[in-house]
Amino acid sequence: MLPRVYVETTIISYLAARMSSNIVAAARQQITHHWWNRHRRYFELYISESVIREIEVGDSRASAKRLTLVEGLPRLEVNDDVSSLAKLLLSPQIIPKEYPEDAVHLALATVHRMDFLLTWNFRHLANAQIAKAAYDLLSSNGWVMPVICTPESLPSEIK
Repeated sequence: MLPRVYVETTIISYLAARMSSNIVAAARQQITHHWWNRHRRYFELYISESVIREIEVGDSRASAKRLTLVEGLPRLEVNDDVSSLAKLLLSPQIIPKEYPEDAVHLALATVHRMDFLLTWNFRHLANAQIAKAAYDLLSSNGWVMPVICTPESLPSEIK
């Protein structure tokens, strides 16, 4: 069985965007393209309706490109556990209330027992302090949090 990866919106956005003139963003785009082209086949990839809603926003051509990238990927469903967990994650110490979709992404990946949550969202997800607080909260409520990582830190050589 392949490791299961929840692909958060920023990954799809980096894949579909025109190459950035910002050196950091451009490097992340290249890393994302490399991972998508060379490593994704070693994982089971999942998205959600939250990802779909977020990638539909914006320029219609860019949106169409993003939607094409996720075509055929299975979608995780929001259920009562996901909703409850997302509400629990919305706190000043973890994910600010103004960013409910970020809480939903983490709740979806947790409830559906993903091995990894793949993201470039350093503000609310791939952030060591937030991950620690989320881990403590989730584990104290009986949940196992997936590893939150970037494409750069998720090679295919996982055993």
